[in-house]
Amino acid sequence: MKLTAKTITALILPPGKSDVIHFDADLPRFGYRLRQASGGKILRSWVVQYKKAGRSARVRIGDAAAIAAEAARAEARRILARVDLGEDPAADRRDRREKDRLSLRSVIDEYLETRRPPQTDRERKDKGRLRPKSYREVRRYLLDTFRPLHSTPVDRLTRKDIAFHLARIRRERGVSVESCARAALSTFFRWALTMGIIEHNVVIGTPQPGRSEPRSRVLGDEELVAIWRACGDDDYGRIVRLLILLGARRQEIGGITVDELDLESPQPTWTLPSERSKNHKAHTLPLLPMALDIIRAVPRMVSRRCLFGVHSDKGFAAWDKNQKALVARSGVSGWTPHDLRRTFSTRLHDPLNVEPHIVEALLNHYSGHRTGSAGVYNQAKYLPQMRTALALWEDHLRTLVAGGERKVLAYTPATAS
Repeated sequence: MKLTAKTITALILPPGKSDVIHFDADLPRFGYRLRQASGGKILRSWVVQYKKAGRSARVRIGDAAAIAAEAARAEARRILARVDLGEDPAADRRDRREKDRLSLRSVIDEYLETRRPPQTDRERKDKGRLRPKSYREVRRYLLDTFRPLHSTPVDRLTRKDIAFHLARIRRERGVSVESCARAALSTFFRWALTMGIIEHNVVIGTPQPGRSEPRSRVLGDEELVAIWRACGDDDYGRIVRLLILLGARRQEIGGITVDELDLESPQPTWTLPSERSKNHKAHTLPLLPMALDIIRAVPRMVSRRCLFGVHSDKGFAAWDKNQKALVARSGVSGWTPHDLRRTFSTRLHDPLNVEPHIVEALLNHYSGHRTGSAGVYNQAKYLPQMRTALALWEDHLRTLVAGGERKVLAYTPATAS
């Protein structure tokens, strides 16, 4: 019979059957399905059933109570037209259900698992693993910044979705956060593309964030002295003073371990291992009296291998709270720990006249004389010259802190012994 609103009312499940399809006489492969559910309720739906590659396939159009017969017939014609053109709507729907389970959040979780910091020797050989700080930043941007998009299937996200969300980030949190968030998301989508989860990177083509001005803050002598004097006799106070003295990065100082220090040698040193340095190159710095006094004054705890911090394997972590307190005590605002590194470099160049390549060596920078073919042939560590420069800097800083007459000594390059 032809399936109409009137004829389907007479259709019932035959005795002994729990599932049957009545097919339409005018449109083959279009049917009305009756199925007995648990509890005895009869479920009625419109379906299309066809064969593909020798196998039977079925597409459910919808509930017969919600879709009228003529509307179901029209949809059946559309589906069957696709079948006759060589498509497989049932397979497409299965694929769609699978893809809908791959929400942005679920794929991000899988991505982060492939990027988490290495824990074993085997994982350390994986070049895709991130360092702890980089991992924390990427995780924060992907899980927090893009939280409103997490429930969307990852392949259904459009360039418009991303562009509007990035615009909101810029409006609420600034250009710098937008730029970092966009970069983290684009890298994630490139990974998903290589994994076959998506077909294109929807971040491509979204507006490029405006460039934020690079920081250029260099502390004046009075500011440097005020910060030095405001440093307490605690972990953060010692860390900041070491940052001033050595020009290192905050995570490098905050994560110093006891085995990185050679304090018993006639010429004590601190060696930053390659796995903790930004450029993955080990870096040895001479330790002179002011730095040595600070390090030796740190109480040693049997339960930790790090010089600073509570957790033995992570080093110092309470940066923001302690920085705000130090700013308040010192009266010097608008500076970050990294500005101390820039100040260190600037003051060594002027007024102390330390040669640029020695300053670069102190900062563990590989540029100019240590890149390209020059770097291949020049393997010098410049330890004697670095010791001379640090001695000059300590003398200059000691004079400033003591409030004595500021005199600039001439830098005399040391000769290797």
